[in-house]
Amino acid sequence: MLPKILTLEYLSNEKEGQYLDRKSARIKPSDIARHIVAFANANGGVLAIGIEDNGEITGFNNKDSKSINDFLNVPFSSCKGRLKVEHEIRKVTIDSKQDSILLLFIEPSEDAVIKTSDDKVYLRVGDKSKLLNHEQVTQLEYDKGERIFEDIIVEDSSIDDVDLQLLQQYKEKLGTSLSYEEILDARGLLKKGHLTNAGILLFAKHPTKFLPNARLRLLKFDGTRFETGQRLNIIKEINYEDAIPKIIQQVKNAITLQLREFQYLDENGVFKVIPEYPEFAWFEGIVNSLTHRNYSIMGDHIRVSLYDDRLEILSPGKLPNIVTLDNMLNTRYSRNPRIARVLGEFGWVKELNEGVKRIYDEMQMYFLKSPTYSEPNGNSVLLVLENSITSRQLRTDDKISSMFDQKILGQLNEFETTIIQFLTNNKSITIKTAKNILHKGDTFSRKQLKHLEELDIIEWHGSNKSDPTQYYTLKSK
Repeated sequence: MLPKILTLEYLSNEKEGQYLDRKSARIKPSDIARHIVAFANANGGVLAIGIEDNGEITGFNNKDSKSINDFLNVPFSSCKGRLKVEHEIRKVTIDSKQDSILLLFIEPSEDAVIKTSDDKVYLRVGDKSKLLNHEQVTQLEYDKGERIFEDIIVEDSSIDDVDLQLLQQYKEKLGTSLSYEEILDARGLLKKGHLTNAGILLFAKHPTKFLPNARLRLLKFDGTRFETGQRLNIIKEINYEDAIPKIIQQVKNAITLQLREFQYLDENGVFKVIPEYPEFAWFEGIVNSLTHRNYSIMGDHIRVSLYDDRLEILSPGKLPNIVTLDNMLNTRYSRNPRIARVLGEFGWVKELNEGVKRIYDEMQMYFLKSPTYSEPNGNSVLLVLENSITSRQLRTDDKISSMFDQKILGQLNEFETTIIQFLTNNKSITIKTAKNILHKGDTFSRKQLKHLEELDIIEWHGSNKSDPTQYYTLKSK
């Protein structure tokens, strides 16, 4: 933990979430046990006691407040398992009087499930401490065995292997005056003068010197399949072997240059550019793969493949057992909590699986198929984002079919269909825009719009037929 970074302003104003919770000193001390357990079973966190949920600092001098010692005793009296909890009693001034708040720094449990004294298991999910059922507890027990890898000490490493320029960027993100060694130590990335595996992956100058397959390979293909031999169709191949934060930025820049752009006419008849994929979707997929892959699998690496009709991200390691293909939109669990936390502080990793949910939303907004996740060989995770003119057209056609009767649609000519397709992806259309997309004259375009209006498919808006601001919209159904 980094107590010097946790200013009173931060503790009071920061939104409660994956790593922070506030509790009044007036609550029953044993009530914090579930939050301690939840943090320990997830990614660790800070419990600030003496601060209300709304951020008001009330301290321990209220007549209804319980004693600091009673709260300090909770990890021993109300929790089971090898907990790592440190604390700080911080002096504060409230209404010109001296008072205190208590900060509990809970480390993530590496290899065991932590329970409350009544054998209940909680997991921190966003700003909630979620009670797990029997099946979820069993899955969590399996997952704990994979977490040890992050904390293994790399004996032949030292602070000399650290990319100090990158670490300085992180230090500035944190806004701390701690030394480089103190920062690495506080985040569990430096032990006894040696970097851990997580430290190597996040901040080493040459991570593959210690972990040969800690890399990402970007491939671009000519076509829609991977050909071999004389028909080999790889047209670009780049390997990225730097620390994870650097790889993230490098790959983002490279993919941006490789993706195509499409043009379309907006409601004003102006050509606009739309990217091949929504940037958030593919970028979040890459960040997730670098954050959550199983780095203990030494014989494989992350592969990002660009085909004419899709983008694939293949990441070594199956989903953690508590996360499944069915619940991944709503379930959070980090295989690599230290890596996830640092990347979160860089500003890349989203909370509450917000990122995965938004990937779905962004693809839908672009009229593309929903992303697909799979575990193709039982030991890797594959994300596929499909994109092609055909996919866009099919998605648009499906939407039109759901909005209008097939008998009516069957009466439309190709020009009227083009207008409907345009309105499916745009809020309105003017006569000028219709002329542009139909490549026809004023009279012809007005005739198509008039027929659609008569069929009760579109609706005219304006003060009169000479109104220069008049436009048409799809009729509400």
